[in-house]
Amino acid sequence: MILVTLAMLACGQVLFKQASTQVSFARPASFLSATLIIALFVYGAATLLWLAVLSRVPLSLAFPFYGLSFLLVPAFAWWLLHEPIRPQTWVGGGVILLGVVIASLGDRPQ
Repeated sequence: MILVTLAMLACGQVLFKQASTQVSFARPASFLSATLIIALFVYGAATLLWLAVLSRVPLSLAFPFYGLSFLLVPAFAWWLLHEPIRPQTWVGGGVILLGVVIASLGDRPQ
């Protein structure tokens, strides 16, 4: 469930990026764009799923996985939006991934 939540959050960020090209604060009606509404729905559903995760898993164990979003969002932006990603971003994401692995190893809190 944690990984599904993170994937949904990353998708929501990509949708927010797409919506940002369609909305304008000078035109309030533009905030009714389908992309923005879908992004808000996906993000809201991910938040509810995160609550379900937290009801089953200690926060100290679940939260380090949240760091994977710093790897997933750039990866989705590269894959879906064709944004260039600097090598430093990939290296930083790898370091975060290593940190998540280290944080999830060992005895689990009871």
